[in-house]
Amino acid sequence: MKKETILLVVVALVAGVLGGVIFTNAKKDQATGGQAFNPASAPAADYQQKIQTLEALVSREPNNRQAWVQLGHNFFDSGNPMKAIEAYDKALALDGNDPDVLTDQGVMYRRIGWFDKSIANFKKANELNPRHVNALFNMGIVYNQDLGDKVKAKEAWTRYLEITPSGQGADKVRTMIDHMENGHG
Repeated sequence: MKKETILLVVVALVAGVLGGVIFTNAKKDQATGGQAFNPASAPAADYQQKIQTLEALVSREPNNRQAWVQLGHNFFDSGNPMKAIEAYDKALALDGNDPDVLTDQGVMYRRIGWFDKSIANFKKANELNPRHVNALFNMGIVYNQDLGDKVKAKEAWTRYLEITPSGQGADKVRTMIDHMENGHG
C-alpha cells in the first residue's frame, strides 16, 4: 500500500475522532442550552485564561466536580493530554459514573499511547451506558489503529451501528469497517 494512502486514512481517522469529540461536546452544550464550542476558533490565550480561572476555582473548591470536568475539557482542547487526564481523574474520583468524562479521558490516554487504559475507559463508559456510541467509536479506533485487533474493532463498530444505524457517524463507521476489511487501515 502506498504511504500516501496510509497517511490519508490515518488523517481521516484522526479527524473523525476529533469530530466525534467535538460532536459530543456540542451535544452536551445543546442539552444545557449553551452555545456549541468550536475549539479551532478559540485563541490559545483564551484557553490559558480559562485554565487559570478553573485552576484557581478547584484550588478553592477541590470537590467542585464540574470545575474539574471543565478544566479537563480545556486541557483536552488546548492539546495538553497529561493535564487533561489528571483533571478528569479528579472529576472521576468525585463521581466515577460519567461515561462522557471516561470517554474523553480515554481519548487522552490514546493520545499519549496508553492504549490499554484507553480501552479500559471506553469499556467502562460502555458498561455505564451501553448506548454510548462515542465510546464505541473510539474503542474501534484504538483496536484497529493502535492495537491491530481488527476483530475487536469490528465488534465495537458493529455495536455502534446497531445503536445508530443511520446518519453521518454510521456512514463513517461503515467506511472505516470497509477500509479495515479491505486492507486499507
